[in-house]
Amino acid sequence: MRRRDFLTAAAGSAGAAGATALLGGCAGSADGASGPLQYLSLAWQKESIEVNKALVAAWNEHNPSARVRYVQGSWESVHDQLLTSFEGGEAPDVIHDEANDLTDFAHGGYLADLRPLLPPDLKRQISRANWDTATIEGGVYGVPFLHDPRVLVANRKLLQRSGARTPTVQRPWSWEEFEDVAKELTVRGRTYGVAWSMKEPVNQSVNLTLSTGGAVFHRERGKDVIRFDEPDSAVAELIHRQVNTDRTAARSSLGMAGSDTLPGFFAGRYAILPLNFSFRQQVRQQAPDGFEWVTLPMPAGRGAPGGGQLQGVSPQTLSVAQDTSRKKAAMAFIAFMTRPDHMARLAKGDWLVPAGTEALRDPALDTAEHGWRTGLRIASDLRASPVLGVRGYPEWKDKVATPAFQEYYAGSIGLRALRAKLVDDGNRILARYQR
Repeated sequence: MRRRDFLTAAAGSAGAAGATALLGGCAGSADGASGPLQYLSLAWQKESIEVNKALVAAWNEHNPSARVRYVQGSWESVHDQLLTSFEGGEAPDVIHDEANDLTDFAHGGYLADLRPLLPPDLKRQISRANWDTATIEGGVYGVPFLHDPRVLVANRKLLQRSGARTPTVQRPWSWEEFEDVAKELTVRGRTYGVAWSMKEPVNQSVNLTLSTGGAVFHRERGKDVIRFDEPDSAVAELIHRQVNTDRTAARSSLGMAGSDTLPGFFAGRYAILPLNFSFRQQVRQQAPDGFEWVTLPMPAGRGAPGGGQLQGVSPQTLSVAQDTSRKKAAMAFIAFMTRPDHMARLAKGDWLVPAGTEALRDPALDTAEHGWRTGLRIASDLRASPVLGVRGYPEWKDKVATPAFQEYYAGSIGLRALRAKLVDDGNRILARYQR
C-alpha cells in the first residue's frame, strides 16, 4: 500500500529521549530477567508496521537493559495464538490486541492487572470513558490507544445534487433525517441511498444502540442479561425498513464486508456507506480520478443520552502478560508507545482515532483532509461497547446473533422472532457463564 513516510530522524530522536525518562534506566534490571521483551504487534499495514518498528528501535537505542523484540502477529489468528501461548507458558510480554478479546483472558488469569503499574501521566491522558473499555470487574487489563468508530462515507456530488443538508458533528442528521435523505438519494434501478455491509452484523448492530438509548446487554442484580426493547431495536428496525420496505438500502450488500461495497460506491450505485473510520484509507487509495467523497458523523437518536451521538467501541489495546517477570519494564515500554506524539503517529499509520486526549490535538491529525477532523471530533462520544466484559458474548455472537440479525435484515424473520432468538437463547448462554 502507498503510504506517506513520517518517520523522520527528528521524531526518532525525540522518541528515544522520552524512552529514557519513562524507564528511569532501571526497569529492566529491577525485574531481574535477561533477554529481550517480546512485543506481539498486530499492525498489518505497511506504514503502521514501519511506525511500530521505528518506535521499538528508538526504545532499544536508549534502553539496552530492557530491549524489546518486535514479533509480528495477525488479527485473524491472534486469539488462538495467545490462548496456546498462555497455556504453554510462552506468552509474549507485551500484547497488542482488542478490548473485546480481553474478557476471557482476564478471567483466566493470563493478563496482569495494570492498576499498580500505570504511570500517572498515562492515567491522566486517557479518559475514564476510555479506561472503561479495558476494565473488567474492577481490574484494568489493557491500555486503550486506538479507536475505529463508525462513520458515514458519502458520495459528495450525489449528496449535493439531492439538496440535503450536509451534517456536521455539531449538527448531525437524526436517524429520521437519515431515512429521508436515503429516500432522496435513491434512484430506482440506478442508485441506492445506502448500502449496509452486514457480513458481520452483530458488533455494529449492538454498538449503534447507544445512539437511541439502548445497549442490548444490561446489568441486573449484578449479572449480564440481554434485552431487546424499543431503544435496543430502533436502529435494527430502521435498517430492516430501508432494505425491505423503503427499498433505499441495497439487499445485495447485506452479505458483504465493508470493502466489498466500495466498487459499487465508486460506480454511483450506493450514495452512502456506513463504515469503520479506517476504511477511509481504502476509499482514498481506490477511488477513481475525480471521485469526490466526504466523511460524515453517524446519525443521532432523539432524546437519547449524549445528544444521541454515543456509539460503542472496542479499542485496540496493549496488555502485559501475567506470567512475565518484567512487568515494570513491559509497562514502561507501553507508556513509551502511548506517549501522545507516538500515539498520534500510530493512529495516523492505521487511519484510526487515538484514545489519548493530547494525541487528539496533534496538528498532523487535526485536519479536514480525508475526514480526519470528523473522527477526532466524535472521539468524546465513544463509549465502551456494551459487549465488553460480557462472558459468553462470543458464543452468543457466533451461534445466535449473527444468523438472527442476518435473517432479520434480509426479511426472513420479523422483529418478534429476532427478539426471541436474541433474548431467550442468548440469556440461556449467558446464564451458563455466570453460575
